[in-house]
Order: sequence, then C-alpha cells, then structure tokens
Amino acid sequence: MTDVTQNSGNVVASNHHRDLGLRSRYGSERRFQSYGVIAIGLGVLFLILLFWSIISKGYTAFQQTKINLELELSEQILDPSGNRAREQLQMAIRYNKIIEPAFYKALGINPKDKTKRQDMKEAKKLISRGASIELRDMVLENPDLVGQTINIWIVADGDTDSFVKGQIPRDVPESRRQITDQQIGWIDSLMEQGVMAKKFNWGLFTYGASSRAETAGIGAAAVGSLFMMLIVLVLALPIGVAASIYLEEFAPQNRWTDLIEVNINNLAAVPSIVFGLLGLAVFINFAGLPRSASVVGGLVLTLMTLPTIIIATRSALKAVPPSIREAALGIGASKTQAIFHHVLPLAAPGILTGTIIGLAQALGETAPLLMIGMVAFVKDYPVTPLDPATALPVQIYMWANAAERAFVERTSAAIMILLAFLAVMNISAVLLRRRFERRW
Repeated sequence: MTDVTQNSGNVVASNHHRDLGLRSRYGSERRFQSYGVIAIGLGVLFLILLFWSIISKGYTAFQQTKINLELELSEQILDPSGNRAREQLQMAIRYNKIIEPAFYKALGINPKDKTKRQDMKEAKKLISRGASIELRDMVLENPDLVGQTINIWIVADGDTDSFVKGQIPRDVPESRRQITDQQIGWIDSLMEQGVMAKKFNWGLFTYGASSRAETAGIGAAAVGSLFMMLIVLVLALPIGVAASIYLEEFAPQNRWTDLIEVNINNLAAVPSIVFGLLGLAVFINFAGLPRSASVVGGLVLTLMTLPTIIIATRSALKAVPPSIREAALGIGASKTQAIFHHVLPLAAPGILTGTIIGLAQALGETAPLLMIGMVAFVKDYPVTPLDPATALPVQIYMWANAAERAFVERTSAAIMILLAFLAVMNISAVLLRRRFERRW
C-alpha cells in the first residue's frame, strides 16, 4: 500500500513538472512572438514618422505662388532695331522694364511719382528675379510676341511664396521676418483680387539648377539620371548575364573560378564611395573622360551594379531544374542550345528582377557621383551623355545644404519624387517576377 501511494505521488509530481515545462515553453513562445510584433510595430512606426516628416515638409513644393500680370511687350524696349536678333532679345534686364511697371500698376503705385521710390523698392522684392528670365525664354521661343500685350502668371519671390504658404508667420514682430507689414498688406490685397494665387508648380519638374528656390527644379537632374540609367542598363545587363552564364554553366571548378566568385560576392558589399574613387582614378584621370558627365557616372554605377546582377542571375540559373538541361541534351541539343533556348528563358524573371533592383540601387546612389564631380551647377538640360550633368540624389544633396527656407520644401519634394521612382521600380520587379515565374 505504501509503494502504491509513493508511486502515485511520483506520477503526480512528474505530471506537475511536465505541466510547468509546457507552460514555460508556451510562455517563451508567446514572449518571442510578442517581441517580433513589437519589433515590426517599431519599424512601421519609424517608417511612418520618416514619411510624415518628408511629406509634411515637401507637399507644399508642388504649388508655387504666382502673380497674374498684363504685360505689354514693347518693341521699343525689347527690340529697338526691329530685326528680332537673338542677341538683343536675350538681354534679361530689358524684361524687368516690362514686368515691374505692370506690377506697380497692379498695386496702384505710380512709377513716375518720386515719393513712391521706397514703395517701389519694397514692391519689387515680391517678384522673383527669375520672372524676367522666364519671360525672356518665352519671347526667345516665339519672337512674334514682341509688340503684343499678353496676360501671364509670373513667379513670386521665394519669401513671398513661403509667406503665402504659411511658413512665415505674420504674428511675429516685423524685425524677425523677411516680409514687412507693407508687403503683407499688398499680398493680402492681391490675393483678394485673385491677382496672386497658388498654382501647380510645373517648374519643379522642368527647371534646372538655380540659386533662387522658386526657379529651381529637378528637370536637368532627372535627364542626367536618365542618361546614367540607360548606360547602366546597356552595359551592366549583357555583361552581367554573360558572366553569370559562363561562371554557372561553362567555367571549370578550380581555384581561379572560386577566387572570382569570392571577389564578386565581396564587391557586392564594397561601400559605394570606393567605386567613386575608382571612377575618378580610371575614367577621369587615366582615360581623360569629361568630369561631371553622365557617361562617367553611368560607368561608375555600372561597376557598382554588376555584382548585384551577376549574383541574381546565377541564382536564377540555379533555380532552373537540372531535368530541363538533361531533357534538352537528351533530344540532341548542344550545351549552348540547351542553355540559351531552354534554361535562360526560364531564368529570365529572376534576371529581370535582379536587374531592376540593381538599377533602383544605382538610381539612389550619391557618394560615387560626388567623387567624380557631379555636383556642378547645371541649369541647362544635358543633350548628350558627354555634357555636364548632375543626378537627382546629388540635386537633393545640394538643396539640403542651401540656406534659404524655401529650399527645405524643395529638398523634401525631390526626396518624395525619388522615393516614388524607387517604389515603382521595386514594385515592378515584384510584379514581373510573379507574372513570369514558373513553379516546379
């Protein structure tokens, strides 16, 4: 009887210990899941805060304050000779003599009244210095406008734009803001009349570099980035795919191929600024290619993108079942025919995905482009890859270092545009892979 009681007690104790162990394991599992949820939540929270910080500062850049004026393009001022010579029409100072009187008229200021000189000086600050250049470019594009009276929207000054958008508060002392009380009165009057209004800022997408925020845009930088991406695509894709096919399908397994594979994997982890130093030494100092040109940037980014494409292509080739190769060889195809007619088409989705991801990575790079001098002030669009150019990430870097308040929103807006491009490229890679991949 004593033995039975003792055995029963041992069984109960064993079950108790087992229950405690199970509860401990289940508790550990629940804690681990909680840690994972917390980690994901923190990551999403930080991402939301990042996007909120960028969007809250940058969305206003997609609108620009403009002033509607009726301008008389006097032939006597713009082209006294009447021959429509481009040299005469290019003199931007002449267009100020057309814009300023029209603006004074809108404010009710008589330019001939000498007592109003200080008012005219203050009023002139509300107009961007780039307005005359805009008007000049319009006339150069269509010289027949000379002698006509046109109604156009001209760009307001950056401080005026910031005030209209609420970035410069009106309830602070006049000595602590860039806009005077008199200028605020004029702005309120023009806004009530509909002469001054916020318009969609097409210039953000079409302008080049400018020292004035209101006439600065990403147009020239976007063209430079386009040239570089085309160079990367034309060079990196065929070279990367060819190298991958050789290493995966034809290269003998020896110490040399092992060394090449190790170095390719190491190059994928090399900091991008090292590729910039390499490009500076080889393409500019040795080969003599022009500094700050899209062709140099494209070559540097090609070197940086090649390891990514090679690694992705080799992974795609490995994913094709060996039975595909064996079946092709079994019906009499050569090894080359088996690879190019059967294996490569089946690996194309993975290759395409790796290429797009490599291009997206190259599009967002800044450090190597800084090393090869692509921080030049480029106002005009580059026509060829040999022309001076900059890139979208470099333009963002340059705007971030600008002192003017209005460049803050330009910087955030350019970041939003760059992130949109990167998101489209990455989403395209995912969709294309799902669309064309085959499951074995």
